[in-house]
Amino acid sequence: MAATALQTIFLFPLGTVLFPGGLLPLKIFEQRYLEMTKTCLRDNLPFGVCLIREGREVGTAAVPEPVGCLATIEQWEMPHTGMFHLLARGGERFRIIETRVATNGLLSGDVEWLPQLEACTPDADCAALLKRVIEEIGAENFPQPIRLDDAAWVAYRVAEMLPMPMAEKQLLLESLRAADLSDMIKISIKTNT
Repeated sequence: MAATALQTIFLFPLGTVLFPGGLLPLKIFEQRYLEMTKTCLRDNLPFGVCLIREGREVGTAAVPEPVGCLATIEQWEMPHTGMFHLLARGGERFRIIETRVATNGLLSGDVEWLPQLEACTPDADCAALLKRVIEEIGAENFPQPIRLDDAAWVAYRVAEMLPMPMAEKQLLLESLRAADLSDMIKISIKTNT
């Protein structure tokens, strides 16, 4: 069950879904997100990544999907003034309770944390597929440690690789049971490959 205490975080609506444990490279150039990045780096704060429900990544504040994933900056560089290159890692999932838009267009929200998925054995076919991919392209390209015995970890990594619609990836992120993730992944493999 999700904790009752709400936390306020910056929200970064994007045209992609970030999963727990996943890596997200970002190029930050809009003033509002430059300010967010500086604050996150200075105060060692994460931010929330949400799929855009309405709107666009650039310009006025987009309307995010209600469930997102916390992102922690693991690496950063500023190749020139007015541009950050970030590598963020997905953490806990959250549900947005309320949002606010600052005068600079930066979105923040009060969020509650979703429960971690229960541990269960992954679907054998999904785990075998992922194992082959890891062997082919190298374990260094995946979040460590490799957890082929964890249904959620396997499902999230397969979802990151599949050319499936973002709406389907969002449903996977919102799932409250690891067993449901495997079932949804198997359906997506059949329909999207």
